Amino acid sequence: MPRFSVIVPTFDVAGHLARALDSVLGQSFGDFELIPVCDGPDSPAAAVAAVYADRDSRVVPVHSPPSGGLSAARNAGIAAARGAYLLFLDGDDDLVPGALAALDAGLPDDADVLYFGHQRVHWWEGEPSTPPLDKAPEVLGVHVPAWSAVYRRGFLAEHGLTFPEGHFTDAGWGGLVTVSAGRSAVLRTVCVRHRLRRQGSRLNAPGEHHFELLDQVERVLVRASAGSLPAARSKALFGQLFSLVLKTAAHPARVPAGRRRAFFRRAGKLYRRHRPSGFRAPAGSLGVQHRLLAAGAYSAFRALRGTNRIASGALRRVPRGRTLRARALYALQLRRPLDENLAVYCAYWGRGYACNPAAIHAKAAELAPHIRSVFLVEPEAVGALPKDVEHAVIGSRRGWEVLARAKYLVNNANFADGVVKRPGSVHLQTQHGTPLKKMGVDQSTFPVVAAATGSFTKLLARVDRWDYNLSSNRHSTQMWERAFPGGYEALEYGYPRNDVFCTASAEDVARVRERLGVPEGRTALLYAPTHRDYSTGFESRLDLEAFCEAIGEQFVVLLRAHYFYDEGRGRTGGARIIDVTGHRSSEDVCLAADALITDYSSIMFDYANLDRPVVVYADDWEIYRETRGVYFDVLAEPPGRVARTPEELAALFTDGSYADPAAAALRARFRERFCEFDDGRAAERVVRRVLLGESPETIPPVLPLAERVPAPAASTLVRN
Repeated sequence: MPRFSVIVPTFDVAGHLARALDSVLGQSFGDFELIPVCDGPDSPAAAVAAVYADRDSRVVPVHSPPSGGLSAARNAGIAAARGAYLLFLDGDDDLVPGALAALDAGLPDDADVLYFGHQRVHWWEGEPSTPPLDKAPEVLGVHVPAWSAVYRRGFLAEHGLTFPEGHFTDAGWGGLVTVSAGRSAVLRTVCVRHRLRRQGSRLNAPGEHHFELLDQVERVLVRASAGSLPAARSKALFGQLFSLVLKTAAHPARVPAGRRRAFFRRAGKLYRRHRPSGFRAPAGSLGVQHRLLAAGAYSAFRALRGTNRIASGALRRVPRGRTLRARALYALQLRRPLDENLAVYCAYWGRGYACNPAAIHAKAAELAPHIRSVFLVEPEAVGALPKDVEHAVIGSRRGWEVLARAKYLVNNANFADGVVKRPGSVHLQTQHGTPLKKMGVDQSTFPVVAAATGSFTKLLARVDRWDYNLSSNRHSTQMWERAFPGGYEALEYGYPRNDVFCTASAEDVARVRERLGVPEGRTALLYAPTHRDYSTGFESRLDLEAFCEAIGEQFVVLLRAHYFYDEGRGRTGGARIIDVTGHRSSEDVCLAADALITDYSSIMFDYANLDRPVVVYADDWEIYRETRGVYFDVLAEPPGRVARTPEELAALFTDGSYADPAAAALRARFRERFCEFDDGRAAERVVRRVLLGESPETIPPVLPLAERVPAPAASTLVRN
């Protein structure tokens, strides 16, 4: 039997879970078992937990469906635990070094519960704070989170203690433990670092769920009245429980306005029914609230706390339009009802009809024709739009009108800062690549990038508008969670723009090559370098003329600069170098290419779906990594061969090793990790879930990688 069982619920924290597990496995005291409780065998957290279980036999994952919530997850961990003592750790928290050794040394033999100190760490890694732990241990339970104590497993089993269902389960659990514990103790050592989420606790959000606090309070009070709790502990417990109740009742926004009187009345009945004999209300304003609750005087309580003030009455911000009339129109349109059958799309800040928004737009026309779709573009992009795409110009009167009225807003970047997230509207963030480089708030520690990013406060305000965030692989799901902390739902559906890589025919590929001017019979190499934050303007970083001369006449190069640049400086080299930067569709360009040469561009993740050779040209990896920040080492986990110099790069093509079996093996491992969800049906899944509102259970499942058929390669010279 291990000394400790550390139980770690993992729902919605896959991006932080590895750090939490490492904090346990790195403890100097090793007599423990670690139980990650995952949503299911296919969840993002389960994938992380499985890796740790393979490495360390002390890691024993169990599963609990997300519908059961936090209480069910913890109870599943309790049922699986074998340790003498149980410790609960949230999946985004850390066990501080030496914590288990301190707990082992500080546990009295006869203690049922040992409460210990914890630190609160703000999500942006600011200065931590340590709440005081100075109350008598026998009355700590209600105010101490479940993860700030260690519990004797035999004590829990003897009293049949499990986490009660519903919201505010920590209050119910803490109260039940307080009622049942024979002896409690306190260790003032900090053992857990608790990470405060940017979006705050769900329990503080407004809603009907606050009535469940009264359910938990009643459950504890009934259990207390059925036992023989000492009078002093009974009074202290009662005071703790109703301090929570009064805090909620006095808050101006937690309980819905039309339900506050009902909440107060029910709380008053509980107060009068279970008030211990001899209980005295505390001094000061809290004591006044106790007396008003006991008397059922809601009107006086309301007047005392000023809850008749409308907390949400702040004026909505109206964005700066290109004209004052447009701004006024937007403000006026915000007062009108949402158009339930209107969707607004935008890609790359209005650069045109492209990427995931365009693919979703096209699939919506097929599956949801009742929804009118409008694409937002900058004025210079209007001429390149497909003729059947309804559009509006960004900043125009019509542009602000559709933004104000649309039920659905779809973007691969972000809408303007001042766009209002209206109640009932649905914002879908599709993203536009798999993150190799640091993104979002993870950029804050890289000065060059942070300066270019601007205000992280504004960035996070934009994130707060998202209802859904699209992901093409588990790596992305976890990195987005860290980079863009918010309350959105992750959709692991794949990237709709990549559907064509599984659906295009040989004839489609031939048409694209002809349109781009690829000579028949040549092997087309797509060269797509990324943007450097430490330099200005486009740099190819490769002498393409010299490269073409070195690799031979059978190859042509398709040059595609980063989308920040309008063109690759018009670089041409006769029929050997074709600048395709201005071509609208990067998917077309990928289809036309027999192999990809890139540095650190996210195009490598998309192109890997074609199962064609990829070469990484990493001439400045160390500089890029230090100035931009990266999530993993692409040189250690490449999608194919790696070259560090122009000579090495040319040699890969002259000797054919860019497409040999070793390169194919590297690509296969890369595809397993990063091509998880791109099976050709991503757009359909998005439309059904977001626009048609279908339940997740009815959404087409992702096809296994081995069963997918990528679009055929164009050249007869490349077959892998």
